[in-house]
Amino acid sequence: MTTTDDTSDSAGTSAAHPRFAAALGELGLGDLAGRARRFPEATRTAAEAAAAIGCELSQICKSLIFAADGVPVLVLMDGASRVDLDRVRDELGAEKVTRAKADVVRETTGYAIGGVPPFGHRTRTRVLADRSLLAHDVVWAAAGTPHAVFPMEPKDLVATAGATLVDVRERSA
Repeated sequence: MTTTDDTSDSAGTSAAHPRFAAALGELGLGDLAGRARRFPEATRTAAEAAAAIGCELSQICKSLIFAADGVPVLVLMDGASRVDLDRVRDELGAEKVTRAKADVVRETTGYAIGGVPPFGHRTRTRVLADRSLLAHDVVWAAAGTPHAVFPMEPKDLVATAGATLVDVRERSA
């Protein structure tokens, strides 16, 4: 019997997107595919994911694609924070940073918005990870679909993504 937080679907396969599960295997992280959890309701937004998992909003790792002078860049951000585009621009030395359009996200990562994992993408991009992710022992990130997430220690997630640790959160007023 499959419940809302099973690690596999009724066929016994991983809850992770097959391409992401394969990427995990190639990275020697195949056990993470087995720890992915699928939910009947979407976990497309950080708030939806936190509610489904039963964790703090800041324990969600958002994988956001931006265009820095037209070049895709991945920013990993905790679910309770927003990305400060000026800080990203400064960090990258770019003239202009904008949120990438849905077609660019899919073309760059191989995944749709709401299901983009922090690594295992179709193409290699520069990756920035906000330090706020390190505030937790475990964070949850998309496993390639808007209905699946997986847990990982933040320092391991940052290392696996090949990310540079930065401070790109919007500052409180």
